[in-house]
Parts: sequence; C-alpha cells; structure tokens
Amino acid sequence: MTENRIKVLKIIFGQEISLNEIPLFRGAVIDSLEHKALLFHNHDGDGLRYSYPLIQYKRIGGKAAIVCVGDGTEAIGEFFASGNFDVSIGERNVSLKVDSIDARQVLVQVWDDKFVYHLRRWLPFNKQNYENFMQLDGVAEKCMFLEKLLVGNVLSFAKGLNIHFDREVLCKIKQLSEPMTVVYKGVRLMGFDVEFSTNVSLPDYIGLGKGVSVGKGTVKKINSKE
Repeated sequence: MTENRIKVLKIIFGQEISLNEIPLFRGAVIDSLEHKALLFHNHDGDGLRYSYPLIQYKRIGGKAAIVCVGDGTEAIGEFFASGNFDVSIGERNVSLKVDSIDARQVLVQVWDDKFVYHLRRWLPFNKQNYENFMQLDGVAEKCMFLEKLLVGNVLSFAKGLNIHFDREVLCKIKQLSEPMTVVYKGVRLMGFDVEFSTNVSLPDYIGLGKGVSVGKGTVKKINSKE
C-alpha cells in the first residue's frame, strides 16, 4: 500500500464573516500581497491555473479561515511576511488577527475501511454533467451519478497533490439534501449537502467539486471509520 502524507495548515482568524463574504475575504488577502503568488489566486498571465487549489478560503466556526495543502503551506508565508493585515472585506475595514493555527501531516490513501464525511455546499456539476443529471428519472440513478462525480472529485484532489492511488476509489452517498441554489462567480448553481462514505482518508476542511477556493464543497469527517 502506497503511503502519501501531505502537509495541511488551517489558519482561523478572529474576524467573523458571512458565507457571502468568503470571496471578498479571498480578494482582500490577495490585494494585500505585493507579489501575488500564483497559488493565492490560481490565475496566471494566460488565464487560469487548471489544477486543484492549494490555498482555500473558508468560513469555519463563523470566522474567516484559510486552509492550505501541499505547496500552499509554504506559499502562505508570503502573506504573513507582508505584515499587511489591515484589509477591506467588501465595505468593511478590518484588522485580521490569527485566532488559531493547526499544522499537521495527513495520510491520504485508500484503505480497507471506509470513512464517513459531511460535504457542505457541494457543487458537482459542469454544464454537460448537469444536463445529463437532469435527464435521469429515478432517485437511485441520480444518486449513482452523483457518486461517480464524487469519485472524480476525490481523484482530482489527489492528482492536485501528486497522489496516485493503487486501488479503486469508492464513494457511497448515505444522505443527500434537497437541491439548493448556491451562487458561484455570480451564477446560480445547483448544490447539495451530502453525507458520504469513502475508502480514502481525507483531510478535514479541504474542498471537493467546484468553487473550493472560496469555501464550496467543504469536507469534515463525522467519525473515524464506518
């Protein structure tokens, strides 16, 4: 069994924000940087960096937070080195103060056991798979379709951290909320809250699906094993 340990850094600030303010918080952090390193915003001169975001902006416990994985744990040092913690979140001028920092190495691999997670405000669809999903009639069919998308999301996360599994990744949806409307980049998208099991150990608070850089699709473990 291949062992993959990745660095995960969770920084929670004392500043309370709303869900709608997460993109504004992201913009405030990026604007505070002199050099604006690529991993902070996933854009380069030619457009988007089409890879899993290694610096993700969140709302955890009602407070502004940043979750960094892999190389993102090193890149975040630019923000702290800048010393520029007086930022504007929308119309509000705030001074960001660190409330807590949690740094650890997390084992990401396929196991014989299954782990159970909550997945909040998950955005699973692009245009094509949304159209395919809407053509399905049965609940079971729709659930299986979503499970395949979830497996794809887990694999995309792993690929972004240069992790390659030597066994099949399995995901099983245990509970699925009614569809909700989630606004992402000014567009209203269909999202879900999900409880799912998988044979992959995932770090808490990483994102899966679309919009993970601004707090969509946040993962939190329910218990250690199914």
